Amino acid sequence: MASVPEVPAELAARIERFGSVRFDEYQDLALYGPDGFYERGGRAGRRGDFLTSPETGPLFGALVARYLDEVWRDLGEPDPFTVLDVGAGPGTLAKAVERAAPACSGALTYVLVERSAAQRALHPRHLALTAPEQAFPPEHDDGEDVPGVAAPDRGRGPRLVSLAELPQVPVRGVVFANELLDNVATRLLQRAPDGWDEVRVTLVDGVPSEVLVPADDAASAWADRTVGDDVGSGARLPYQEGAARWLRHALELLQAGRVLVVDYTATTPALAQRPVGQWLRTYRGHARGGSPLDAPGQQDLTVEVCADQLAAVRAPHRTTTQAAWLAGLGIDSLVEDGRRIWHERAHIGDLAAVAARSRVGEAEALLDTDGLGAFGVLEWRV
Repeated sequence: MASVPEVPAELAARIERFGSVRFDEYQDLALYGPDGFYERGGRAGRRGDFLTSPETGPLFGALVARYLDEVWRDLGEPDPFTVLDVGAGPGTLAKAVERAAPACSGALTYVLVERSAAQRALHPRHLALTAPEQAFPPEHDDGEDVPGVAAPDRGRGPRLVSLAELPQVPVRGVVFANELLDNVATRLLQRAPDGWDEVRVTLVDGVPSEVLVPADDAASAWADRTVGDDVGSGARLPYQEGAARWLRHALELLQAGRVLVVDYTATTPALAQRPVGQWLRTYRGHARGGSPLDAPGQQDLTVEVCADQLAAVRAPHRTTTQAAWLAGLGIDSLVEDGRRIWHERAHIGDLAAVAARSRVGEAEALLDTDGLGAFGVLEWRV
């Protein structure tokens, strides 16, 4: 089957080989494959395709820095104190946290975990990176240091590291995922008259098209347990196995600390009652894109995160909104400080004055209950 330019070569090859692919494989290749959205330069930011909280300005990073200090102190001020920023994108949050100079900085090993090679290539442009082997020196099986390999100097942080995947070492600290899980590939199920079907993607005359096949027994049983008979034929729901696996892995990595997920969240039964186009969305150039099957690799493809599916892995210790979480971290006091600095330095008009003034607009965006402020914040403690 010949591919067309709009279909990434690897995706076309997989479909040619197997006839069709599950929707989660389609989504993963469309986003992270060699010709996927993020490898083609898709990214967050004002010059990118969508705006995340870190991209509104440095205020979000300053508040995350406060959160890191809270956890660091709760853990007894360990050194190293490791933060895994998963789905770090171009590194905007890391830069803001470093700039905020939290109290934990001397102990901090901050790891930018980003699958996209194109995104990782941006990290050294504005961050002074430490080699992974220096931040995570090898150990003997008995836990002793390997002779000739120096352990990281204590109190000499922050150490910033860029990795393609989570480090395979236990850590004490925070696993932080801001708008990550909505990009983790999801399976799609559809209620059939006599059970459940699964959405797969094939090519018809070179154009991505859906095909429905009977869902496997495990997926059907899960869907029955989750929504029962409350949805009619044709209703769809996301089966977020990938997000659940990610959470399980993150919890296993932590010796002590927190897993914090910030994303737009809902529940599976609620999504099953809504049109699929409301919770399975695409973005390009700060605007809604087309169908998820349009131009794979050329638009972001995102799915609302089902908090109930994450809770099935382990119930979170805290669930709140971004607006409430940031209020608890003192966003109002930082905004008032910004107003004071602007009042004192407006006549100078220097960078400090401009940055202080921008806090007001940043806070409005971060707290907007019709936007970022409504995002769910889920915290697990280990």
